[in-house]
Amino acid sequence: MIRRARGALVALAAALALTACGGGDDNPLDGDRGGAAQTLVVGSADFPESELLGEIYAQALEAKGVKVERKFKIGAREVYYGQVASGAIHVFPEYNGALLARVDKNDPAATTQEVDAALKAKLPAELEILTTSRAENKDSLVVTAATAREHGLKTIADLKDVAGEMIIGGPPEFKTRRQGLVGLEEVYGLKFKQFKSLDTGGPITVSNLAGGQVQVANLFTTDPAITKNGFVVLEDPENVFGAQNVVPLIYRPKVDQTARDALNAVSAKLTTADLIAMNGQMSDQKLDPEDVAEQWLQKQGLR
Repeated sequence: MIRRARGALVALAAALALTACGGGDDNPLDGDRGGAAQTLVVGSADFPESELLGEIYAQALEAKGVKVERKFKIGAREVYYGQVASGAIHVFPEYNGALLARVDKNDPAATTQEVDAALKAKLPAELEILTTSRAENKDSLVVTAATAREHGLKTIADLKDVAGEMIIGGPPEFKTRRQGLVGLEEVYGLKFKQFKSLDTGGPITVSNLAGGQVQVANLFTTDPAITKNGFVVLEDPENVFGAQNVVPLIYRPKVDQTARDALNAVSAKLTTADLIAMNGQMSDQKLDPEDVAEQWLQKQGLR
């Protein structure tokens, strides 16, 4: 009898343990149930601003009690998009126009509202964009002031007669993207003498443009090096680059309402001027992204 009683107690304890662990009733695709108890993986691409934005998202989530794992400097969109779609990464700082070009390279949407609507219709069911911020960092074509004066360059269209004499520099993926050489040729008819593979809007690209190794470069409009070096950003009247607002891309099943609210609060505060200032802190003052992110969040009352 004693052995039977002990056996029953052991069985009961095991059943209670299974119940405490969640049993088999939890729906793994329900992001609003149990998400806060899980660890959210926040990613970033391999350029400083993306790492900064990833850090802002991560710290904003942690301030609300969300457990976070960071996976930064992953690579280009061609690499990280699949990781978000598979659920290996749950939160990623994106740019809405560039993301749409990845989802549907032929979509003509150009304005922020058009791009957001297209993304909401075309993203896979497991992916979602949250609130789009006012902060915008667009791809751009940049030349030195001397080159602009010499050839009378104000817009990208002005390059048509001289592009064949020029070397253009940018990240490797710029060669095959529609928001890159493909779109520039389709829309503006530009055929450059040569494409030089450089870094993603970084010091190598800036150095090559300033030193004359390339005559045109792909830089981001929030790069403080543009003003510092007196570079000229060519206008894009045909919107090849389109809207590029910062927006959280999430793997929907893993992101609960607490996390959503934290990320949307960041979007509500973030501006283009903020991006330019924070990029300057990293490039000129050599501050670490985590310190810059913390200062911004504290200033905005989000940490």
